[in-house]
Amino acid sequence: MADYKKIGFIGTGVMGGRMCRNLATKIGVPVIAFDMDMDKVAALDNVGVEAAPSVAAVVEASDIVLMCLPGEPQVRATCLQEGGLLENARKGQVFVDMTTATADVEREMAKLFAEKGVDFVDAPVAKGVSSAEDGTLSIMFGGSEEAFRRVKPVLDTMGTDVTYCGGVGSGQVVKLMNNMVLVMNVQALAEALAIGTRSGVDGEVLFNTLSRGSGDSFALRKHGMQYMMKGEYPDDVFPVTYSIKDMDYAMRLADETGVNAESARLVEKRLKEAEAEGYGKLYSPVLYKLLDK
Repeated sequence: MADYKKIGFIGTGVMGGRMCRNLATKIGVPVIAFDMDMDKVAALDNVGVEAAPSVAAVVEASDIVLMCLPGEPQVRATCLQEGGLLENARKGQVFVDMTTATADVEREMAKLFAEKGVDFVDAPVAKGVSSAEDGTLSIMFGGSEEAFRRVKPVLDTMGTDVTYCGGVGSGQVVKLMNNMVLVMNVQALAEALAIGTRSGVDGEVLFNTLSRGSGDSFALRKHGMQYMMKGEYPDDVFPVTYSIKDMDYAMRLADETGVNAESARLVEKRLKEAEAEGYGKLYSPVLYKLLDK
């Protein structure tokens, strides 16, 4: 990692904290981090992550800065606020947004940072908390091919599938389609489980059999078999509110491209129903509870 003397990380929450831990243990370069909740950064002290007092301190110390934030508003604020990334950026740095946001905000930020000689790229992640924990995320990169070659060794510490998707913003497009398909799959599984069990088939038999046929999927094995089947809907994984946020971004893309994504809009409606029922903080397999009443 001759290109980087120190790497910064902003946003060490449920996903970011695990990603930062893998980065720090594998990269062989000092890592400095900041989060609004500095206790989350302190939890990484045992792998040598230095705590920064501010976003500005991370930028000042680092050659490359990664960020993993809740969504587009936080990306915009972290970049543009007083003391933020843009104000403190210097020529030659690279900023990697690993948030699930929108292609529009990534392209907007990329133009602003380019005026300072800084590469701003997007690299959102998929496959969830367990993959963030063990460093097997799927990472979807949007930016120049040159920036991709420069950043990929860093991303390889957090993911086993790092894909070049195209120019800035394309990583977000692919990620949003991933999450759209995933939550649609989760809704399909909830309906299948409800219909199957009410028709007299054991739920475990149903899902195990589907996993050996053409109905198999990542969602079936994880969301269905590990959570929905057991009636377990944790509040520390990926909440319904985050799924709603991602579906909203995906539906914006549908509108912009003139696609009538009717099936996806129905699932977005289901997610909002789940939030209205008080399930907003729970993992998305909780969609089954809407049918299990």
